[in-house]
Amino acid sequence: MKLNEIYALLDALAPKALGDEFCKTYGAYDNSGVLVDAGGEIDKALFSLDLSLAAVEEAKRAGAGLIVTHHPAVYSKIGGIRVSDFDPLGKKLAECLKHGISVVSMHLNLDAAPFGIDESLMEGILSSAQRAGAGLRPPKDVAAIYQPLSVGGYGRAYDVPPVSLKALAEGITDVFGAKRVAVYGDERTVKRAASFCGAGADEGALEFAAKNGADVVISADFKHHILALALETGLAVIQLTHYASENYGFENYYRKIRKQAGIPCVFHTDEALL
Repeated sequence: MKLNEIYALLDALAPKALGDEFCKTYGAYDNSGVLVDAGGEIDKALFSLDLSLAAVEEAKRAGAGLIVTHHPAVYSKIGGIRVSDFDPLGKKLAECLKHGISVVSMHLNLDAAPFGIDESLMEGILSSAQRAGAGLRPPKDVAAIYQPLSVGGYGRAYDVPPVSLKALAEGITDVFGAKRVAVYGDERTVKRAASFCGAGADEGALEFAAKNGADVVISADFKHHILALALETGLAVIQLTHYASENYGFENYYRKIRKQAGIPCVFHTDEALL
């Protein structure tokens, strides 16, 4: 399979144009798309949230000619590359080129796409509430979107079946395979949640959550002042690692692509980051 053929499949579910729209609308920066083109046919693809050294080694062992990541393998401009233990990026890129491994990154476009990573976070949280014994899921169309786009968007507020804060956190730990979940705020019954995949919980996100009646904010990478502001606003907080908040949705994306790709696809998880 040619790189452009599999990229067309990846892009169909999470168009790069959607990431471009997000950047233009909300003043963001991204670097998604084909970031390493090693040439040659691709007979197998490996999906990994990051271009980690472990993912590169697994791709080499598996004979994968493509690594698909969520986080951009190259994010900012780089002035040079050294193949050194002190330059992990240079080492990873050199290994990919040496072994004929191309790299595609699907970042903000996949965050915001319908059924993408941010929407998957919401779906996982709804499943977590169900697993906690809270009953039937409410209709999905009650969700409000923090940063809407022509389709999809980022950040959501939505009803959940009434569930205790503690039980919801335990359900999230289970559903997301999360190893590090922190809970802040007084125990309460949660009827409405706001979630933001990755590091998106900023002041604007908290204001959105409060205005949309959320009882809890669920995200990752909370800065101290944001966490303090959330609690002072009366919001509870459930914090996952950045990795855990996004790996669940990225694996959902992988499953969709695997069904259509026509080549073997495998999934890599860096367990230490969950």
